Amino acid sequence: MPASPSDYRAALRAPGATAPVCASLIGRFPIAMHSLATLLYVREIEGSYAVAGAVSASLMAGTALGAVVQGRVLDRFGPSRPLLALVAVYVPAVAGMIACIEARAALPALLLVAFLTGAVTPALEGSSRALWTDLVPAGRTREAAYNYEAISLETFFVLGPALAALLVVGTPWPGTALLVAVAAEVTGTAWFALTRAVRRRSARIHASRAAATPTRDTGLLGVIGRPGLRTVALAALGFGIVAGTAEVGVLAATEFAGEPAMGGVLLSAWSVVSVFAGVLYGLSPRPRSLGLRLPVLLGGFGLLVTAMGLVSPLGSLLALTVVTLAAGALITPQVTAHSLGVERTAPADSATEAFNWVVTAAVLGVSAGQAVSGVMIDRFGPAGYAAGGVLGMVLALLLWTRRATVAGTAEREPAGSVR
Repeated sequence: MPASPSDYRAALRAPGATAPVCASLIGRFPIAMHSLATLLYVREIEGSYAVAGAVSASLMAGTALGAVVQGRVLDRFGPSRPLLALVAVYVPAVAGMIACIEARAALPALLLVAFLTGAVTPALEGSSRALWTDLVPAGRTREAAYNYEAISLETFFVLGPALAALLVVGTPWPGTALLVAVAAEVTGTAWFALTRAVRRRSARIHASRAAATPTRDTGLLGVIGRPGLRTVALAALGFGIVAGTAEVGVLAATEFAGEPAMGGVLLSAWSVVSVFAGVLYGLSPRPRSLGLRLPVLLGGFGLLVTAMGLVSPLGSLLALTVVTLAAGALITPQVTAHSLGVERTAPADSATEAFNWVVTAAVLGVSAGQAVSGVMIDRFGPAGYAAGGVLGMVLALLLWTRRATVAGTAEREPAGSVR
């Protein structure tokens, strides 16, 4: 059932929600800013989109692996202590990566330190989403809370890179955007871990762990072994690939047109359109079937980003702006669908791990898209990033063949006692 504005208000005003909501806003904001800030930083130092894309991809590959491992730990031990421990390790890791970039270390060393930094980046997204099961009852209010998580997350996926681009262009040191991202991650994560609601959740998980009969998957693959969740993760991967190529492509296209500062402006406008379109789409989502919604939205997104690449060599900012804003309207509806897919296909006591798998897939897609876009732009000019849109359409066809795995709610399991 679609969520109404009153449902959103009820969720955000729920007792105990204010502090973790504010903290997670700060901590989750740099989720995509981090990768693009690193890419642009390395691009300014090394002078190559290909090298910069490789370093960014290594960073996000580490983030992806770390998020999966962290998801299991957070579901088992609660979020407070693990998140604080990660913050303590993450700060020196970032300092080491910056030192290597400034020293123009050899590429293998850069790739290794970037991967290790990504692995210890706190995975706050899954914990933030899972906390809503403690804060609001099941039904429309919780659905609104999940929609809020999806809308805010997608806002960060677009607004964060836009801020990164503006900081790199508008400040004397190209690493400024990376420092801003790290400061937000550390501040938001530590605050979130120390809030009363999160500490209560951690204490409850600790108290019930021995007596609980968990429904979570404990094999090597864990919850991602479920076909439905794999389909949702594939949709998130495709979304990330298309979005990642578009982010780098817009910056290259505006530079080609002689207006490099417009790249950040366009990405900011993209985020605004994304938020408004997401709210309106949530009132009456189409297609109704989630199994169809995932491929239709990804296919449309890929088509429009392909069109963005094709108009980029024309040098017309007006044409690029029109197509970019049209593509932005399909961003938040996809992430909302991914969040709903997690709710349908994963057991409740593996919610953090399941959502981290989906976020991981999106982050891997963004990093792959940025890397591919960098290589294609270096070789073919600003039109090169159209390849990412084409790949998105191919993955949409694959999703269509898997639509039955998320067509219903049969896979949804009841909550375990840790909830």
